[in-house]
Amino acid sequence: MNILLIEDDPVLTDGLYYSLSKSGFEVTPATTGRYAEALLYAKDFDLIILDLGLPDMDGSHFLSKLRLRKNPIPVLILTAKDAVNDKVECLKKGADDYMVKPFDLHELENRIHALIRRCYGNFSKDIVCGRLTLDTREHRVSLDGNPLILFPKEYALLEFFLLNRGKVLSKDKIAQRLFSDDVISDNTIEVSVHRLRRRLSPYGVNIITLRGLGYMIEDKSIFDATGNE
Repeated sequence: MNILLIEDDPVLTDGLYYSLSKSGFEVTPATTGRYAEALLYAKDFDLIILDLGLPDMDGSHFLSKLRLRKNPIPVLILTAKDAVNDKVECLKKGADDYMVKPFDLHELENRIHALIRRCYGNFSKDIVCGRLTLDTREHRVSLDGNPLILFPKEYALLEFFLLNRGKVLSKDKIAQRLFSDDVISDNTIEVSVHRLRRRLSPYGVNIITLRGLGYMIEDKSIFDATGNE
């Protein structure tokens, strides 16, 4: 899961980056509202952690602009403002949760998982597809209960497909999620998908190519897939 962390306190940012990354989240920090807006245009995120006291704009203003653009991404407010009015105002503007600093890290992680479950359907730490089970917290994949070893990029690509099962993922979206820090060609994406497809196909998981659109994952135990190349 990819989190956009909008926080200008470097000590807190470093701490959250380390802790959440260790728990299996991909964390992208932003210290200003304007930089966070640029990141949202350039990359897909699953959740935003938002501080209200940003140096260039109030966090509630950032939230209002986000919802005016009809962006439904879940937002968790993390702030030192503990007044009830501040919380109510943020919830009215479209925040999904509100936590006051100082906070317990374990509670924060549980609230993140609760938001993901609520906003993305019946999401739990395990995703089952065919004979495969993917544990999103431990970053492990098993086949019929036995470990299946994948390289980090293979795991990240599989998780991205499974979290978007039934959706077509374009090469641009895959590049943004997996290769955001690199300049890559379409051929790199094709090779990555082909390698993962070859690894998974014997286990009842099929990645189909939709010409000109992108790729989609299917469970062959449910679907009669015919688009595999």
